[in-house]
Amino acid sequence: MSLITRRENGPTQTYRSRDPMALARELFGWDPFAASRPSAFSPQFEVKETEDHYLIRADLPGVQESAVDVSLHGNVLTISGSRQAEERKEAETYYVFERQYGSFSRAFALPDEADPEKVEAGLKEGVLSVRVGKRAHAKPRKIELKK
Repeated sequence: MSLITRRENGPTQTYRSRDPMALARELFGWDPFAASRPSAFSPQFEVKETEDHYLIRADLPGVQESAVDVSLHGNVLTISGSRQAEERKEAETYYVFERQYGSFSRAFALPDEADPEKVEAGLKEGVLSVRVGKRAHAKPRKIELKK
C-alpha cells in the first residue's frame, strides 16, 4: 500500500492506495496500461499462498462457465474468458450504461514450488477459484538433530 501525504497552505491531505499507479491515474486521468477500450471487462484477481497450495480467485459476475478458460503451459497459468453484452434494442432508452463487457486474459507465472499436476478450478456464484498445489519437497519440514 502506498501512502502519500501532501500539504499546501492548509490541512494535510493523505492519499491511501493499494495500487501504486492509482494516484497517477487519479492525477493524470489516464492509465497507460489500461485496455484500449475504456469499457473493456477487466476482472480483479486475488492471489494468496497457504502452506499446501496457492489460491487464485477472481470475481466474474455474469460470466458463464463455458466462457472461462483456465490453461497451464509450462509454469504459466492463463485465465481467460468473456462476458457478453445484453442486446440493446432501439426502442429502449438507456440513461446510464456503465456495465462492462468483452474478453479478458490474465497470466500468472507460477513459482517452482507449484505442482502442475495438482491444479483444480471451479466457478461458483460468480467467483472463479483456481487452486494450485505445492510439491511435497516445497513444504517446510522439521529436521531432527542427530545425537
